Amino acid sequence: MQQSTDTLNMEDRKEEFQQSPLTMNLVTNGSVDFRGRIADKQKTGGWNSAPFIIVNEVAERLAFYAIGVNLVIYLVMEMRESIPTAAVHVTAWMGSAYVFTLLGAFMADAYLGRFKTILVFSTIYSVGMVLLTLSAAIDALRPPPCTAKPCTEITSGQRGFLFLSLGLVAIGTGGIKPCVSSFGADQFDEADEKEMQKKYAFFNWFFFAINMGIILGITVMVYIQDKKGWVWGFGVPTASMICSIIILAMGTTHYRYQKPMGSPFTRFFQVFVASVRNHYRGVQVGKEDELFEVKTLGSDIVGARKLAHTDQYRFLDKAAVITDPEENTKSRWKLCTVTQVEELKSFIRMLPIWATTIALSISFAQLSTFFISQATIMDRTLGSNFVIPPGSTPIFSAVNALFLIPIYEKWIVPLLRKRTGHRRGITSLQRMGVGLFISIFAMISAAVVEKKRRESPNASAMSVFWLFPQNFLIGSAEVFTYVGQLEFFYDEATEGTRSISSAIMLTEIGIGSWLSTAIVKIIGRATGGEDRGWLRRDLNKSKLDYLYWILTAINVFNFCLYVWVACRHKGKNIVEGGVRQEPASEKVGRGKKEEAGEDEEFQNMKL
Repeated sequence: MQQSTDTLNMEDRKEEFQQSPLTMNLVTNGSVDFRGRIADKQKTGGWNSAPFIIVNEVAERLAFYAIGVNLVIYLVMEMRESIPTAAVHVTAWMGSAYVFTLLGAFMADAYLGRFKTILVFSTIYSVGMVLLTLSAAIDALRPPPCTAKPCTEITSGQRGFLFLSLGLVAIGTGGIKPCVSSFGADQFDEADEKEMQKKYAFFNWFFFAINMGIILGITVMVYIQDKKGWVWGFGVPTASMICSIIILAMGTTHYRYQKPMGSPFTRFFQVFVASVRNHYRGVQVGKEDELFEVKTLGSDIVGARKLAHTDQYRFLDKAAVITDPEENTKSRWKLCTVTQVEELKSFIRMLPIWATTIALSISFAQLSTFFISQATIMDRTLGSNFVIPPGSTPIFSAVNALFLIPIYEKWIVPLLRKRTGHRRGITSLQRMGVGLFISIFAMISAAVVEKKRRESPNASAMSVFWLFPQNFLIGSAEVFTYVGQLEFFYDEATEGTRSISSAIMLTEIGIGSWLSTAIVKIIGRATGGEDRGWLRRDLNKSKLDYLYWILTAINVFNFCLYVWVACRHKGKNIVEGGVRQEPASEKVGRGKKEEAGEDEEFQNMKL
């Protein structure tokens, strides 16, 4: 009897496999085309649509970094701010831009979808860019030129107009950023092995696009600003931002679209409410099969697969305990499904990894503040006539991605794959760890170079190329960590939390900028302020290398903490066709022989 039942189950599964959308060139992840039909793999998605997204990212990053690297100089020269104050305002602005990613992710997941969210916030972004250009073009919006000391200070109205324009840019880029990488990853079907591999290549090329935009922003755009003035310096990036909207819209018929699945924050709150409610009613978690789950093939969350139960955070399981069989099971404020509970668990599991990668963002914030401030007072001559604009010095950190990513994809990944059996060479967690380790040496280099510059008899005669090691190393750290984060946060997120997970990843850049601001303010107040402290108005009289040594110590401690956390991380489980699958991180880690054995086992229906 048992044998006949097993045979019947195998026949049912075989028939289900033969009739699955995968065999009919249709995607299996619920994506639709622009007409709302199930997306066809041959006509949509993949590298048919990815180039539009990548080129859009190049244009948007060009606009953002053309502002970012020039903003300190603009605030100091045109708005009469001191270097420490300008650095604080820039890091606060950048921090806000990345924290606003939560707003964009919420709108994408709950209401608009990723594509529409990108278009809406791009429009807000463009308005902010136009206003910023006007602040540079209209004399009444800036303090008058300083012809005699003391200089005229910026008025409250001028400051308000400037902050309004920068605020709109921050909201715009914040709304875009969590959606673009996820929208790009949506173009690849995870159930298709070939497309799955292409998705990981997309993450690398997406980061390549980011750095291409950065390089153009900090070279061509900075050069235009240096030679043509601030109106051109802000006006051309504004045109670039508008072009990015047009480029994205051109790919409308080629994209695969994920429908909004409702707010994940609402579902998270429902789990907390239901678990706390049942806890105070004395509910205990029993056997796994006593937990509530819908009987359908898919989950109760529209467009999302079921998630298998895990033993971690068992308190939350109380939200899925059926206390009264006669009770209405439709109210998720009283009874949640296992999948809904596991969705929250998956999100919570990512938070320790997120928290232990913030330190890199603190160091990275120096790239657009104190690293540039150093460059302004160093010898920037190249050859006999050309002078490198100080805003272009971050080219040292961005250019390595143009070489490192192709080399990594073409040669390093295949070599590592042979040694580890991992299809990506190393896991996303290991890749992040490599980046965090490199960041330690980036700040050591920064401290040593600044000490040498400060103690030099003629500090202004020291070549700006001494800043190359610290810029190059911090750029290398970002290549490893950021791409590893893209892979990790997309893989570990559930279908309904992809945008939120991407936003959480990006908020660490904002929080890192804010923490950098806090560290600068604390050090300034503790050591005597801008006149007598470590960080003074005159950088030659400051002790900036002391700040860099503090950041080195933070990076060392953070790296050790990250290794401890990463070794204890557990990935999510999904349920596919009623069969529990292994965690994504383990599945990706298998070698080819192991995968071939499983394929043969599947063909023999030994499930």
